[in-house]
Amino acid sequence: MSQRDTDKPVTAYKVLTAAEMQALEHEGSFAGSPVDVKDGFIHLSTADQLTETVDKHFSGQDELHIAAVDLEAQGETLKWEESRGGALFPHLYAPLRLDTVVAYSPLERDDQGQVRLPVTG
Repeated sequence: MSQRDTDKPVTAYKVLTAAEMQALEHEGSFAGSPVDVKDGFIHLSTADQLTETVDKHFSGQDELHIAAVDLEAQGETLKWEESRGGALFPHLYAPLRLDTVVAYSPLERDDQGQVRLPVTG
C-alpha cells in the first residue's frame, strides 16, 4: 500500500450494506449509515482495522460490501481521530462521493478469516 510522508495510508475502507452500496452507485454519493449520521461523520477503517471493524460492528450481517476510498481526494474533510483503544481512524466529514471510491466488492474473507480488500481492474 502506498503511504504519504506522514505514514498514514492513502486508502481507507467503508463497510456498506447492499442498499447503501446501491445508493452510492445510483446517486453518486452516500451521506452515511444511521451511525455515521448520528456521529456526524462517515466512519472509515484502514486495511489493518477493517476485519476488526466488520467483526465488531457488522457481525451476523449478510450482503455487505467494502469500498476502497481515496483519502487524498477527501482534502480537509478527512480527519484522523482517536477511537477504539486509542487507535487513529479516518473520519470523513462530508458525503462519500463515488468518484473518490477506487474499488469496491462484496465482502469476502480469506482462509484466515481476514476481510479481503477490493482490487481495481
